[in-house]
Amino acid sequence: MIEKILVLGSNGQIGTELVTALRKSYGESNVVACDIRRPDYDIKNSGPFEFVNVLEKDILNNIFQKYKPTQVYLLAALLSATGEQNPKLAWDLNMNGLLNILDLAITYKTAKVYWPSSIAVFGPNSPKDATPQYCVMDPNTVYGISKLAGERWCEYYNQKFGLDVRSIRYPGLISWKAAPGGGTTDYAIHIFHDALTKGSYASFLNAETELPMMYMDDAIRGTIQLMDAESSKISIRSSYNFGGVSFTPEVLAAEIRKHIPDFTLTYKDNDPRQAIANSWPRSIDDSFAQKDWGWKPEFDLSKMTVDMLKNLQSNH
Repeated sequence: MIEKILVLGSNGQIGTELVTALRKSYGESNVVACDIRRPDYDIKNSGPFEFVNVLEKDILNNIFQKYKPTQVYLLAALLSATGEQNPKLAWDLNMNGLLNILDLAITYKTAKVYWPSSIAVFGPNSPKDATPQYCVMDPNTVYGISKLAGERWCEYYNQKFGLDVRSIRYPGLISWKAAPGGGTTDYAIHIFHDALTKGSYASFLNAETELPMMYMDDAIRGTIQLMDAESSKISIRSSYNFGGVSFTPEVLAAEIRKHIPDFTLTYKDNDPRQAIANSWPRSIDDSFAQKDWGWKPEFDLSKMTVDMLKNLQSNH
């Protein structure tokens, strides 16, 4: 069977790289990039593109009718820090966009749906170290609340309608290709750019803030690995914990200094993102992903830092 894949939210940090990877695997014409804005990067010329707002169900319906997708990746969302500036829009986009896709996937008998969750589903009373798959979840951002509700909807549609829906709780994602999208972990991307252009960086998170992170190459590989796994191996239909590497701004700065010895790191006070970070895990237990579909990251902090600086150096 020839796969026909829709990627909604294709212009974002994950979407830009996911579309490229999927087109390499499935053929450029079989992966349809969809976003509310025209892409300004190489995927716009390498395969089909459609203007889509995931809140406009009639337009979405036309897209499903036109392409009859076998797989759908729904990436359109407002992230943590951006969502706090417009909570009701974040809830509307993150929740109703998902419900629209789940409904259309059933109508058009879409074989598989992918929807990303996040470590933002955890909250102040969740265990902070080696946060388990199942624990107290009390998110205190609208982004986290919408992701936790979305996880419940995904599992509900799987149990009620048999929809093959799959999900990962992403940690902070680090990439040199696309700009970050307004998340609390974005400092870990900005720091590399400023290290190369200014030799210094002012972090909006404090020196002790340890958060789970992952290099984008691992995130893309893991996402496709999950979607390629046999359905019988997927034991979790809410969302899988997904681990990479955890570090603080200070630890990351020390790694950067191995390549840029004069790099300096300072800290800003009273940034609202600090309170969000304080409620999130420091590290993740992803043993279910390891056991069910063989997840294992390839990039540690050292390997990621070398790759980021090498690629950004070329760009700058």
